[in-house]
Amino acid sequence: MGRHRRASNSTMRRNSVIALTGLVPAGLITAASSAGAAEYLPFMASESTTEQSEPVVETSRPLASETDAQPVAAAEAPVALAVAAAPQPAVAPTPELPTSLMASPIAIPTVNVSAYKNAEQILTAELPGCGISWTVIAGIGRVESTHANNGKADDAGELFEPILGPRLDGSLAGNNVIADTDGGALDGDPHFDRAVGPMQFLPETWNHYHADGNGDGISDPQNLYDAALATGKYLCDGGLDLRDLGQTTKAILRYNNSMAYVANVLAWSTGYATGIVPTSDELPRIH
Repeated sequence: MGRHRRASNSTMRRNSVIALTGLVPAGLITAASSAGAAEYLPFMASESTTEQSEPVVETSRPLASETDAQPVAAAEAPVALAVAAAPQPAVAPTPELPTSLMASPIAIPTVNVSAYKNAEQILTAELPGCGISWTVIAGIGRVESTHANNGKADDAGELFEPILGPRLDGSLAGNNVIADTDGGALDGDPHFDRAVGPMQFLPETWNHYHADGNGDGISDPQNLYDAALATGKYLCDGGLDLRDLGQTTKAILRYNNSMAYVANVLAWSTGYATGIVPTSDELPRIH
């Protein structure tokens, strides 16, 4: 994935959190961007109800002196007190983004947004401790395939044309040599692996984290919904909490062991949460 730099540990997990210095944009906005109004997604629907009881306010009556004591003819009716509800903090809605990269670099095609948000909703239900935001998944999609070449997929997320990365035979500088791991089943190459799909999974990694995001019974790395959900599973693996910047960094390094790659993903993620296009300084070249 990316330029296919893999961590030295075979499980692709790092034992220490690497701090971002100068590369990461100030402030990663994660779960807050999707905590506003509920939005319909084709493959994930959820309902939630919140019950809030009014606080009980007790009042005390002054004690009467013995000289003032009088018999009570009838029970007094309780006094109803109006209690003003405490104001709730406003939740910033996700900005409305353009839907074509021809209009703006911050754009995300409609089908891609649907796939990314669908993955977030499923993972929120299945792995609530992860706290993943759809914008982080979108950041991966932007860096890996420019959102499936600007949304070249149908409404079910099926790509019009498969996306295949370069053959990892050592001919390209910066890429590892990765011999075939799946008999060419996913990438069509029986000798060397190639990253596959809009999220650019290596076959071995896909076979470990594969997912069915659109509920059709098939896990296909060339499907936007499946690939987005598998990406979320990959990032959340190991009990990471992506509400924490350090743990988010650790998760993204699994995709590409490069701090410049992390900076790019986080810059786009923040951009999608705020509607602000990242600056060139926030998008260092990925070597």
